[in-house]
Amino acid sequence: MTSLVLLRHGESVWNRENRFTGWTDVDLSETGKVQAHQAGKRLKEAGVMPERLFTSYLKRAINTAWIVLNELDLLWIPQEATWMLNERHYGALQGLNKSHIIQEFGQHQVDLWRRSVDEMPPLLDPTDERYPGHEARYVVWGPQACPRAEDLKMTADRVIPFFNEQIAPCLNSRESILIVAHGNSLRALVQVLDRLTPEQMMDLDIPTGVPLVYNWTHTGPVRKGYL
Repeated sequence: MTSLVLLRHGESVWNRENRFTGWTDVDLSETGKVQAHQAGKRLKEAGVMPERLFTSYLKRAINTAWIVLNELDLLWIPQEATWMLNERHYGALQGLNKSHIIQEFGQHQVDLWRRSVDEMPPLLDPTDERYPGHEARYVVWGPQACPRAEDLKMTADRVIPFFNEQIAPCLNSRESILIVAHGNSLRALVQVLDRLTPEQMMDLDIPTGVPLVYNWTHTGPVRKGYL
């Protein structure tokens, strides 16, 4: 059976500190590393063995993926990292404590920034040291072309075409796939796979370090659920 596995990275240092992360390249916490090991063990016990890996450019996803593949003795399989699977860019919120932002702007506004499809967080100034245009991995865009923030629709507009053009053909060729990415990039993908409405998306949460498995059939995805 051809499998598609979606895995949000293990808990990051900023997850633990309750901070908006976005494209900031923070690493796994010790708990996150344990979660990644457990994810690999669960896949092994379920007999789900990916044949190709896709990750974002961010090390919390890449390191999670390597831990999982090491548990499966599959570090040798083909691997591709792409910015198109990056977390949603949280703009000027990146690095800020979520509780402090709720106190400043209110729970309703923060919920819109975090959960709605088309609510843009405050833009990041290109002169800010957090702006990704300063990093070598994004230099292909030029210094002013990187996102300054994204809503969920903008995230979906890069994740879904990449999935359709690069990942779905592998699945249709009967190749099992592991995608290790982020809460919002995976939310965008699950919305399409599970045919969710924007209202259902508001309540959708992807837990850290827990594999979500689909069987890929000739008619498309069939959700098996979390392991």
